[in-house]
Amino acid sequence: MNDHVTDPATEAFVAHRNLLFTVAYEMLGSAADAEDVLQETWLRWVKADLAQVRDQRAYLVRITTRQALNRLRTLKRRKEAYVGPWLPEPLLTTPDVAEDVELSENLSLALMYIFETLSPTERAVFVLREVFDFGYDDIAAAIGKSPAAARQIAYRARQYVDARRPRTPASPEEARAASNSFRRALETGDLQGLLDVLAPDVVFVSDGGGLRLAALRPVVGADKVLRYMAGSIDKAGATFSSEPTTVNGNPGLILRLGGVIDGVLAFTVDNARVTGLYYVRNPEKLTRVESETPLASH
Repeated sequence: MNDHVTDPATEAFVAHRNLLFTVAYEMLGSAADAEDVLQETWLRWVKADLAQVRDQRAYLVRITTRQALNRLRTLKRRKEAYVGPWLPEPLLTTPDVAEDVELSENLSLALMYIFETLSPTERAVFVLREVFDFGYDDIAAAIGKSPAAARQIAYRARQYVDARRPRTPASPEEARAASNSFRRALETGDLQGLLDVLAPDVVFVSDGGGLRLAALRPVVGADKVLRYMAGSIDKAGATFSSEPTTVNGNPGLILRLGGVIDGVLAFTVDNARVTGLYYVRNPEKLTRVESETPLASH
């Protein structure tokens, strides 16, 4: 006979852990901070009276959201002193994330980069409503406002994000084809091939965090992006290689110089052309690019 009995609080937390991590990561853009939020959530969860909890999933998400909001406000001050653009920490994700089109779109580095310009409360409401489809009553409880206020914040945040996301998002197949074309052209030094795959108004955003060389502001325009990338590879003076992967549920590349990981490159694709390049070089953000991170929307 097995005497081991799982504690109900532990069982519920483990059952929803991937969802809670995903909520915290979507709000914070940092896996390390998301893990800290989960630890704080656990400490509060074990003190809860489970007999009084009607919906354990909603209650756990509420705790996670509140802890993430507290940390997001602290992070905002930290980001103000950050050197250059701040991009989310890239995650290698499991195949099921890429198959969930809505989740993979909202997890993309491009969209999470847009989230950075929302207020902490707007970001929390957008994530809970648009990514995880929570009702306004649950969202209101999580952010400490009325359902009517939560609905208004959601409307405002959605308008803002929709105005900045691709109008005709590429299918996974189109995105993969564009990233493969980009990779082939990059590795063979085919400048015309790169120009063919880049949209004329392509934007290149790089994040070195002051620890690695990166552009201090976004580079805009195919010619400028091409010159910047070619110059960076020349300066590196080492053998360059790229490896296709899935970053935050979307096609991406791990770039290596001299066999060592230099960074992770993510794409946005619109009408079969690359419209955005997001390159994370900050070594502190590259700790999760050699093993997959499980994420969940339910």
